[in-house]
Amino acid sequence: MIEALNLHYEEKAYVVEENNLKLNIDLQQFFQYYRVLNAKFLAERIGMNPTLLSQYVTGKKRPSKKQTLKIIKGINKVGKELSKINLVS
Repeated sequence: MIEALNLHYEEKAYVVEENNLKLNIDLQQFFQYYRVLNAKFLAERIGMNPTLLSQYVTGKKRPSKKQTLKIIKGINKVGKELSKINLVS
């Protein structure tokens, strides 16, 4: 993506780098990309109805700003927990 953007902006002498690129994705795209995350598990962790989160993930419904923040906070919390794990063999 960075290479494509740099080709696009080449004439304007604008250089795109990873540190000046910000991607925004919706819940549906997030769960499609991170298939390893289970929406039902996340819903239970954050105290949300699993069916409702599933509807957000499939695009049947759109979450409110409050619900979106709740979901993001839950995803961040799980991510922090996972980053602290040390596995032994």
